[in-house]
Amino acid sequence: MQDLDPVETQEWLDALESVQEQEGEERVHYLLSRLGELASREGIRLPHAITTPYRNTIPVTHEARMPGDLFMERRIRSLVRWNALAMVMRANIADPDLGGHIGTFASSATLYDIGFNYFFQAPTEEHGGDLIYFQGHAAPGIYARAFLEGRISEEQLENFRREVDGKGLPSYPHPWLMPDFWQFPTVSMGLGPIQAIYQARFMKYLEHRGFIPAGKQKVWCFLGDGETDEPEALGAISLAGREKLDNLIFVINCNLQRLDGPVRGNGKIMQELEGNFRGADWNVLKVVWGRYWDPLFAKDTDGVMQQRMDEALDGDYQNYKANDGAFVRKDFFGTDPRLAALVEDLTDAEIWKLNRGGHDPFKVYAAYHAAVNHVGQPTVVLAKTIKGYGTGSGEAQNIAHNVKKIDIDSLRSFRDRFAIPVDDDELEKLPFYRPADDSAEIKYLQKARSKLGGYVPQRRQRSMSIPAPSLDTLKAILDGSGDREVSTTMVFVRILAQLLKDKDLGSRIVPIVPDEARTFGMEGLFRQLGIYSAVGQLYQPVDKGQVMYYKEDVKGQLLEEGITEAGAMSSWIAAATSYSHHNQPMLPFYAFYSMFGFQRIGDLAWAAGDIRARGFLMGGTAGRTTLNGEGLQHEDGHSHILAGTIPNCHTYDPAYGYEMAVIIREGIYQMVEQQKDCFYYITMMNESYQQPAMPQREHIERDIIRGMYLLEEDKRKSELHVQLLGSGTILREVQAAAQILRNDFGVGADVWSVTSFNELRRDGLDVERWNRLHPREEPRLSHIEVCLHERRGPVVASTDYMKLYADQVRQWVPQNTYKVLGTDGFGRSDTRKKLRDFFEVDRYWVTLAALEGLVKEGQLDVQVLEDAMTKYGIDANKPNPLDC
Repeated sequence: MQDLDPVETQEWLDALESVQEQEGEERVHYLLSRLGELASREGIRLPHAITTPYRNTIPVTHEARMPGDLFMERRIRSLVRWNALAMVMRANIADPDLGGHIGTFASSATLYDIGFNYFFQAPTEEHGGDLIYFQGHAAPGIYARAFLEGRISEEQLENFRREVDGKGLPSYPHPWLMPDFWQFPTVSMGLGPIQAIYQARFMKYLEHRGFIPAGKQKVWCFLGDGETDEPEALGAISLAGREKLDNLIFVINCNLQRLDGPVRGNGKIMQELEGNFRGADWNVLKVVWGRYWDPLFAKDTDGVMQQRMDEALDGDYQNYKANDGAFVRKDFFGTDPRLAALVEDLTDAEIWKLNRGGHDPFKVYAAYHAAVNHVGQPTVVLAKTIKGYGTGSGEAQNIAHNVKKIDIDSLRSFRDRFAIPVDDDELEKLPFYRPADDSAEIKYLQKARSKLGGYVPQRRQRSMSIPAPSLDTLKAILDGSGDREVSTTMVFVRILAQLLKDKDLGSRIVPIVPDEARTFGMEGLFRQLGIYSAVGQLYQPVDKGQVMYYKEDVKGQLLEEGITEAGAMSSWIAAATSYSHHNQPMLPFYAFYSMFGFQRIGDLAWAAGDIRARGFLMGGTAGRTTLNGEGLQHEDGHSHILAGTIPNCHTYDPAYGYEMAVIIREGIYQMVEQQKDCFYYITMMNESYQQPAMPQREHIERDIIRGMYLLEEDKRKSELHVQLLGSGTILREVQAAAQILRNDFGVGADVWSVTSFNELRRDGLDVERWNRLHPREEPRLSHIEVCLHERRGPVVASTDYMKLYADQVRQWVPQNTYKVLGTDGFGRSDTRKKLRDFFEVDRYWVTLAALEGLVKEGQLDVQVLEDAMTKYGIDANKPNPLDC
């Protein structure tokens, strides 16, 4: 835009500068706000100003001074760089298939180094310790520093990405594989940022509820600029701004490159991110340029260099570092004589040394210092770096992310640039280098960590043990509902209400819902517990006069997260790992539509397994025919199959309230009292029916947990006999089928309640493996074999899930005939009765399958099948539910 009156413009600028000098920044903010208000009242469209000029947010005059020894820290950082590089390269020389990454840590070494030296607090008696989400691809650098600290051995470095023999290191941060080291699994991109946000929010929850001291711990989250394209990475930043999470610091490594090329070659990723975060009410600190640019900015009195920086694109900036100083002189400074004059006294080599902010320890320190001291907002540090920094041929190239080896000339250049004490004849051997314990470098490094309480990352494996309530506490559930019909969802609410009264456990229970508390009948918790809100309730709810009004409270115990499965799951993970991160065992119960659980947040559920989460996931309105009116995208027939893929997730589909009570109590015992690193997925239905009392049978509690128990035994001496298996709501159809078989065909039928086909399979695989490895021992039997091995007749299993769910135990069914019914195919909207006929899982289809088994074994004539189909209206030409 052309300046029509430069004199007037200068007067305004001088006036603003005077106010800044005489009255301070707050007065400037006030005056600009009033001018903006006036312009809005007059209908003047204000210029779009969500971003600031492409330069450092903190001016040189406001920078906090880094107190340490610059040269010693560079020496340590260089050794970390070398050992990280050597570790990845040696692994790939040994086996090129192992892979690894050099470029990410090469660009972010300074970002981590400043944190380790000055800011990352370790847990102590006085401080809970900072929680740090390290960028997954930077793991080699974290290992390399731990090697200098003496925490990781040379043998472990030598075996990077070779873990099977127990001597190596995992590729990325994995708490499951390094339970005393890594805190968070972060390499599945986007999951670290959203978890960090909800972790910071849960930290506030714990503070407000009195479980941890307020205001000490920080959550640091390191991520790459390319990673921000993942919806989860930025999807919850508005929550952080809205809740004023000033305990949260994002550090985004803006090396301008993703895996295959530029992040925003035709734009500016730092400016885009600044706009996103400023719009979400974050404190944004850009660290664009290093201190070698400061004299040029001082000389740039007419703003021509700033203008050139603002107009150059990320693709240009990548080119500048992929070439040399002469190229930069020509392509950047050569576009304007005034620009060229700024660098006329600099050599090409000096132009090349003009550094980016993320590689300048002074600039990074100033940004971190400002971030940790900022109050009232979360902070994001946008640090500009070079991917593959220092790696020679791979530096700033599109291939930088995938570089696992560098050529000998680049290696020699790397050694010389960072002054690594390795001779030429040793260079190709890539020796690890660690100074002696009494060296100046190691003493300096250890002293820096001692000031901050010890080493990071470190992970607590155990916390205090909380006794599980006895099963008698849930006696009202075990005794059944009498004549009253209730759903297992309502049974869960009753169980939860009882557990909340427990003196040891009650206050540690964290109920979580996305935005469906009323759907699940949990609105009674609103007034009883309060909905957590950092500011309490600043308004009067419209239902204030009702018993179960909507009550928000700063000490609220319930987390209602809104319509965000990923956010609610991230809250659950934060609560489910509180035993480790805060030494406060909490027990989260997250209730959600089962269809929107594992299907939507499968990656987060897998991360929960890796992070050793402990808690309950309650899949509501589960099964493909129980949520009858909602249709295709709401009806779940596969969540148990998805949940079964997670090794430490125990999954159950209880049909009756007493089964659910037994399972939940066992889960509490395992996770909270015994401190086992597992979690539970339990489905619950919205179909109401009478809940029977728990049968008085020997070992019934044990068998419910193991996955299967005898519910009805037909003791009549029938010549024909079958075994019927069912779970969830379809168990009642199986029980009805047993009556039909007995009454209409004279067939004896035993009914088995299968609470978990997944647990039966896990047990079967374990027994099978033991038998294989102990050929001279008496073979063991799996639980399903123990249950069925003396039982007569074909076996029929029917569930509200895909056939694969029940079919997975086929190899351990001792009978010759095993028939499986399930709900394969897309859901439909209709009545439960119609849906169960459509998916061929109702009582008549169970009866038909049982008769088919008897025909197959030669115990019945095929005519019986045809007669049954006629009698029960089964159409042989009905559409196949699997037809698409």
